[in-house]
Amino acid sequence: MSSSKGSTVPDRGIKAMQLLNTAAKAPGVRIDRTAYLQSALKRYCTETQIEQAIATSPAEAGVPSTVIKSVADASINFETAKVTALSTASGIPGGIALIGTVPADVVQYFGHMLRITQKLAYIYSWPDLFEQDGEELDDGTQGILTLFLGVMFGAQIAQSGVAKVSQLIAAQALKQLPRQALTKGIIYPLVKRVASYLGARMTTQIFAGGVAKVIPIVGAILSGGLSFGTFLPMAKRLQKHLASLELTQPRFTETNTQPK
Repeated sequence: MSSSKGSTVPDRGIKAMQLLNTAAKAPGVRIDRTAYLQSALKRYCTETQIEQAIATSPAEAGVPSTVIKSVADASINFETAKVTALSTASGIPGGIALIGTVPADVVQYFGHMLRITQKLAYIYSWPDLFEQDGEELDDGTQGILTLFLGVMFGAQIAQSGVAKVSQLIAAQALKQLPRQALTKGIIYPLVKRVASYLGARMTTQIFAGGVAKVIPIVGAILSGGLSFGTFLPMAKRLQKHLASLELTQPRFTETNTQPK
């Protein structure tokens, strides 16, 4: 999907993909899966189980669903608090058309959206979303992040795409994203449709209509009070969907993992 590889996305999805890529490059946006799981699970799990969760997944390590939910809730609350603290943007020009002119607060907001998608993915037993370090997102990563954002924005087709990817991971016991399916295979048409959906929403609300009209995001950012009415329910929507997937169901007995 990225321009560097020549993939095509409907024109109305281009700016959304540009925003996604720009936000992903911001400092602190990418979450280290190993470090996150170590920190998130240390209050609840033994070192052995944490190591197993990192090597395989929290589900395969038998981490209880109650622990998974507690960690996910804490991560959502943490990112929501950080988003809420965003400073009020000022001097924003109207008629924004180019990604280079998008205010820092908008990029920050979507950066926090990407942070919470990664944290929720990792605690709900998804493999590492990033294939390698580097500024540009590879197409597979861009595809799954597009689907996750689509779920956050309420696109039912995005839920279908995420479910299909999770089924591939679970059925084949994959330790990485099924990148071919996300870029050339059965999932890619869904990714394109979600990208178009996001592009239509973002183009209309951010780029064409001005930053303050985003649904219902940036108006709250501009007032300095964003959060519980916007970011929180969007994150909860993704959490609920990920929690419903087979991929997150504990493979082993939960009695081996007890809160300390």
